[in-house]
Amino acid sequence: MTEHPYGYIKEDKIYLKGFLGQEDRIIGEVKEDEASTIRYFEDRYEVVKGKVEKLKSDIQENQNKGSFLMKLIHLKNSLMNYDGLGDFPALIRELEEQEAYLEEIIQSNRKKNLEIKRALIAEAEAIKDSTDWKEASEAFKELKLKWLKTGPVEKELEADIEQEFQSILDVFYGNRKNYFDGLALQAEQNIKVYESLLEQAREAHDMADVKTAFEISKKIQKQWKTSGRVPAAKRQPIWDEFSKLNNRIFSRYKRMAQNAPKLSPGLMIKKIEKLADEMKVLSRGKVDEDKLAQAKRLQAEWKKLPPKKPRNAQQSIGSFVFFSEIVFEKSFLDKLCNSKYPGFENKPIEEQITIKSGLLKDLIARDQRELNTVKENADNFRTQEDGFDQMMRRKIGAYKRKVDVKNHILKELTNN
Repeated sequence: MTEHPYGYIKEDKIYLKGFLGQEDRIIGEVKEDEASTIRYFEDRYEVVKGKVEKLKSDIQENQNKGSFLMKLIHLKNSLMNYDGLGDFPALIRELEEQEAYLEEIIQSNRKKNLEIKRALIAEAEAIKDSTDWKEASEAFKELKLKWLKTGPVEKELEADIEQEFQSILDVFYGNRKNYFDGLALQAEQNIKVYESLLEQAREAHDMADVKTAFEISKKIQKQWKTSGRVPAAKRQPIWDEFSKLNNRIFSRYKRMAQNAPKLSPGLMIKKIEKLADEMKVLSRGKVDEDKLAQAKRLQAEWKKLPPKKPRNAQQSIGSFVFFSEIVFEKSFLDKLCNSKYPGFENKPIEEQITIKSGLLKDLIARDQRELNTVKENADNFRTQEDGFDQMMRRKIGAYKRKVDVKNHILKELTNN
């Protein structure tokens, strides 16, 4: 029997001496002679020893050391069954030292990873209810990328922390989906409104009564501007036909107005002043059914005037509109008082004035809030559609006039 520090040859078989609780085992047989056989298996040991040294070097040189742990464990386990002659226990000890070193690094990294992921969860929690969909979506995209780049945490914590992060994502993306689903549904409803307005424009366009067609055209154009949002691709074809029809209606009305018998500017101004003065008289004091009927008659006469009026008549035009609104606002206020306070007409005058003043103050406050909202919307919203700025100015003017009308009536009440 030929001896070797780590094995021996017996009956043409070469054995590796047992280590770490293993028994001696055959690793090969003598092929040519014993010396060359021993050298062959010593060389095999040197090969695997080189692999151990290479792995240790890779661990030291690389930043992501934890990524070598499984390779190290696989190499260590393979040494228990490796066919070679050498000090395998020494190699295994070296690998165990490296394994302990890597485990310590991995443990430290997992603690850091846990801190990072908890910070990402806190960031996500802070914005999960945001309705700034574009900005929040970008933020969540960045958070998810950071999360994926962050390594694992302790296995017993992994499932819980992943679920915690995912549940926050589910809340945000669920809210976003519901919002855009709602927009899509609303857009489908809104498109029906635009289609209805287009159909009304077609009907008005085919009317023989040019003036009635023009009044309908004005009404539906106002409704168009206050209708809800829809995707531009769906809205634009409807708008193209809608605007063409209304332009034709306006052109016909304009031609009719130009061909109609014309009042001289002087006579028209006198007519406007007369209507404004008569409406001003009607606006004073209590408005009964007779006054209301007279006001409607004056409005009917007003509508017969040409749409284009002299510039010198602007003050009288404003007066007519203002005092018309006073008449109808007083009528509305009386109806409101009678509906809210049974027997209102039989109450003492002082009590009637107190009730009316209280209601007016509430209505003024409401109108003022609406005026402020319209002003804010005009500042914050812009559109490419023609006449938007002019439309917003008219809208703001109408709301301001509503406030002025009610303040005028309130002042008249309190001075009586």
